[in-house]
Amino acid sequence: QVQLVESGGGLVQAGGSLSLSCAASGRSLSSDGVGWFRQAPGKEREFVAAISWSGGSTYYADSVKGRFTVSRDNAKNTVYLQMNSLEPEDTAVYYCGTTNEGCSASSCLIGSWGQGTQVTVSS
Repeated sequence: QVQLVESGGGLVQAGGSLSLSCAASGRSLSSDGVGWFRQAPGKEREFVAAISWSGGSTYYADSVKGRFTVSRDNAKNTVYLQMNSLEPEDTAVYYCGTTNEGCSASSCLIGSWGQGTQVTVSS
């Protein structure tokens, strides 16, 4: 079974950037899609971005398109989320998870979850 650990969260001012990492152990992620999700206080967890097993396809929520970029390095068994032009509305706990191919905002099956990393954007 794969274990996922997110890192890179923190406190940043609006307009700033953060880079999150999702590191896997236990087995290779190279055959899995991987998604990023977030949950703000009092809200349901929501889809942010996803990447196919090869990295050839990426999917984004409308709210982050043009600002966030998901990528992966299968040799390092790690998936990344580069977040630019951050807004206070991006404040949430960010989670990564293994997904089906083609995971998107409209449909996504999650296998394993990480424990999450807090992102706080101040105005």
